[in-house]
Amino acid sequence: MSEFRGGYGPSSFPPPPRRPEPQRICGVNAVRALFLRRPEAVQRLHYLAERRPVAGPLCRYLARHKKAYREVLEDELARIAGTEHHGGIVAIADPRRALPIPTPPPPVLFAAPVLLVLDGIGNPHNLGAIARAAAFFNAKALLLSGDSRQADLSDAAFRTSEGALEHLAVFRAEDLGSTLRRFSGQWHVVGAVASGGLPPARIARTKPIALVMGAEETGLSPDILACCAERVTLPGSGLVESLNVAAATAVLLHALQG
Repeated sequence: MSEFRGGYGPSSFPPPPRRPEPQRICGVNAVRALFLRRPEAVQRLHYLAERRPVAGPLCRYLARHKKAYREVLEDELARIAGTEHHGGIVAIADPRRALPIPTPPPPVLFAAPVLLVLDGIGNPHNLGAIARAAAFFNAKALLLSGDSRQADLSDAAFRTSEGALEHLAVFRAEDLGSTLRRFSGQWHVVGAVASGGLPPARIARTKPIALVMGAEETGLSPDILACCAERVTLPGSGLVESLNVAAATAVLLHALQG
């Protein structure tokens, strides 16, 4: 009788899925906002001696919940953070990503005068700066497109946002055009364009505005522009072509609030 060589040994099963990599939240404002909004997501905390006044209350929280914290030197903190721009304090946290829009859609999407919609903005620093402007002007949510260029929530975006991303609901629409058409009865969809649009003062404000911002290099695609009831352009001096997308977003948010 031939020897049976089958069975269910360790090599017969696929390896278990890898846990998502934790995120590194850097800087005083970003870490404070994380502890305020998502304290349960914090895995551990690292900080420089100069940040003891900030870290002290956070460490007491972590001690109560049996989580690790440690004071480290500059070189080690830069290694942990993956950047020298760590602000002296780094929290390692469960990862957060933009969520699909559930059914029915959450009220937060319609809760503020302006909802920011980002289509193909790939630079995470721009994403973070836009989130900072959004929170400053009391926006409640961000909607990201499913465009492969579109940045998601990342270490750099959290760092640049200075804590703002913790105060915003962030969703992703895989088919942004379909989503804008679906909710056109609840949003006044306005596309930002470098030229040829209306000045902000002439944009209708009869319902919440979904302000769609495109990539600096290419702008909004024809499909997305076709979903816009109006187009808006910031008038400028003409000495430079346009503002950085994060700066333009901040100005438009301010202008469209009223």
